[in-house]
Amino acid sequence: MPSVLYLCEYATLNGGENSLLSVLPHLPSSGWRPTILGPSGGELSTAIAAAGAAYHAWDVLDEQGRKRPLEQLRAELTQQIDRLRPDVVHANSLSMSRLLGPIATPPQIVKVGHLRDIIKLNRRVIDDLNQLHARIVVSQATRDFHVAQGLSETSTRVIYNGVDKSQFFPGAVTHFLHAELGLPPETRLLATIGQIGMRKGVDVALRAFAQVRGAHRDAHLLILGERFSQKDEAIEYEASLHQFVRENRLEGAVSFLAFRSDVAAVLREMTMLVHAARQEPLGRVLLEAAATALPVIATDVGGTREIFPKQTAEVVPVDDVDALAAAITRVLSDDDYRAQLRGKSQLRSLKFEPSHSAAEILGLYNDQFARS
Repeated sequence: MPSVLYLCEYATLNGGENSLLSVLPHLPSSGWRPTILGPSGGELSTAIAAAGAAYHAWDVLDEQGRKRPLEQLRAELTQQIDRLRPDVVHANSLSMSRLLGPIATPPQIVKVGHLRDIIKLNRRVIDDLNQLHARIVVSQATRDFHVAQGLSETSTRVIYNGVDKSQFFPGAVTHFLHAELGLPPETRLLATIGQIGMRKGVDVALRAFAQVRGAHRDAHLLILGERFSQKDEAIEYEASLHQFVRENRLEGAVSFLAFRSDVAAVLREMTMLVHAARQEPLGRVLLEAAATALPVIATDVGGTREIFPKQTAEVVPVDDVDALAAAITRVLSDDDYRAQLRGKSQLRSLKFEPSHSAAEILGLYNDQFARS
């Protein structure tokens, strides 16, 4: 049975890790044995163990959360590959793909990188990525962006993430979250979900909600997520969100919640998802909301239109607080329109099945084997 070694950088369960977890169950039945090389401890190792896959600890970050020297990591990764002897090495993020690219491996080993970010890259990083045998990008927008920077078009394939429909599905509101937060059951919950940082546009969602709140006193905004960056600007950004809530007397209308493992259940309690991202290759939370039949309001960035073409969601310009507030108002004010969006949202999710993702990824592995 051929084997694939997945390289993971972080111990937490974010978009890339959850996308990998959705694919893993489909590999053994297709004749592939997955092994994961990732950080020691944390939610990822626990989730991998629950999925029944082998996990080997290898830390890319030091005790202060900083990445260790690149050449040291490449030397260690070379040793890990020699020890585990996989047929395919699949780096699960842009950073790990860059790490893997220049490593000299035996000719029979296929090196694959998974690019899940739209960020500006320098020439050295592009050169490292071009040394991979193949690259997977999560949207056409991601592919176009990186090819324009010099990424090779050859063997760079768009494969959409899948979302687990056994976890994310429509369901009746149980009001468990209302009870947890001490809110009346008639309160309508809006959510923005993701890491706390400028890229996710939480500040825009807050400003738009402040405009809407006066006319919709039964609305409550949940900000679900944590700040992982330790940079000063990231710390200041998070502090500015709390300051805005205080200055606009929104303490009773906005709740900050840390990372939760029950996002699927939380989504079923929501009235809508508000996703004001400034950059989004293919937002996993958008796929999860769609699978839950949740009305979505999102900014027109990255791969969002690939999930939601016209009239399947409210898609607004980036950084446009007024447009975002108007979209929230439309969805809150019209029960029939909200129901239409629910149906269209769920229908769009059918395109993003983990089995489809797995089949395309395995097809790429097999294509590369045929060329080697």
